[in-house]
Amino acid sequence: MSVEEMIFISVDDHVVEPPTMFDGRLPAKYADLAPKVVRTDSGNDVWVFDGSEIPNIGLNAVAGRPREEYGINPTSFEEMRPGCYDIDERVKDMSAGGVLACMCFPSFPSFSGRLFANVDDKDVALEVTRAYNDWHIDEWCGTHPGRMIPMALPILWDPELCAAEIRRVAAKGCHSLTFTENPAALGLPSFHSDHWDPMWRALVEEGTILNVHLGSSGQLAVTAPDAPMDVMITLQPMNICMAAADLVWSRVFKEFPDMKVALSEGGTGWIPYFLDRLDRTYAMHHAWTGQDFGNKVPSDIFREHILTCFIADPIGLALRNDIGIDNICWEQDYPHSDSSWPNAPEELVSMAAEHAVPDADLNKITHENAMRWYRFDPFTHRARPDCTVGALRAEVAGHDVAVRSMDQGRHAGAGKATLGDLAARATA
Repeated sequence: MSVEEMIFISVDDHVVEPPTMFDGRLPAKYADLAPKVVRTDSGNDVWVFDGSEIPNIGLNAVAGRPREEYGINPTSFEEMRPGCYDIDERVKDMSAGGVLACMCFPSFPSFSGRLFANVDDKDVALEVTRAYNDWHIDEWCGTHPGRMIPMALPILWDPELCAAEIRRVAAKGCHSLTFTENPAALGLPSFHSDHWDPMWRALVEEGTILNVHLGSSGQLAVTAPDAPMDVMITLQPMNICMAAADLVWSRVFKEFPDMKVALSEGGTGWIPYFLDRLDRTYAMHHAWTGQDFGNKVPSDIFREHILTCFIADPIGLALRNDIGIDNICWEQDYPHSDSSWPNAPEELVSMAAEHAVPDADLNKITHENAMRWYRFDPFTHRARPDCTVGALRAEVAGHDVAVRSMDQGRHAGAGKATLGDLAARATA
């Protein structure tokens, strides 16, 4: 099967929220309290909300830029490709990259929406979270039906309110919820508590997947403040590995056997060893730890409940059957720095050829698993032949995908960044 004949759905991309997203979406008494974008004296566009200033970090919006311009500096919308924040331009970029559909994680509220959860006035927090979800579902996803898998923010501070929001957005066709990989790191009850039971119950009843994105707890694996940024980037999947262990050994899947969780942007190459380690731990220790999976082993639980995804993971492709071919999805990560847009399909096909991945397996990884897990059928909006890489690219022939500098000279000579620099940026 040629790349032009293939169909690609990405289960992990990102939206840089546009400044107008809250316009007209809040009750009048809360309108003045809505998050707003302001231009700083240094030329950066930042979100201002509840006394906090949240910059758009350049590394999160580098699609179409040369790699030497990647960095952790704050940036402005003018220094981004419009597809980062404009839905019409995003869809053109998707088509030019040969990608039929995407699911987009949030940016300024954090991957798990913890920015809103930290607001003292919970009435404001609730209205802003609901407004965000309505914008995401109705405008970002609703403008081009069949091109986006909608995803909602959770109500982190109240599991009953979260359950109600899951049901509310499910009625609007949204069956995906982003969440933190470690609620305990946010000062909330852990996955091992019964605190979240109303949320688990609503997720199961509505057929909604819980997505835990790496870094969604606000913490990443860090060795030392003066360690180079490369250390953190290399170790990013470790957070997802810890979340997977937490969930498999928790009470969640035992108490809610139809629960489904996606591990987002965590890669897959580590999973075969992880599954072996789960089963070895169970065999050697369950007699005294009290774990009981009946006639199953922990790796069975993982494959029954957990979806994984990768951007570029040749080892994961080679070990796909050890992971579980029905548990793997592809992701593009546009517009982040790990993305290979607009040539991501070619990247996957090249890796698949090296490991003789058959067409049936490729179809599962590139779109069939995503459609099944997320209850998403783009073919109700577009004929299947119009959904291929070749057909999509033909629709936007001439669309500019050239790599070009967007650096306006404000960050020249920034030099190498350390983990301490990133922490300073986050708290500035």
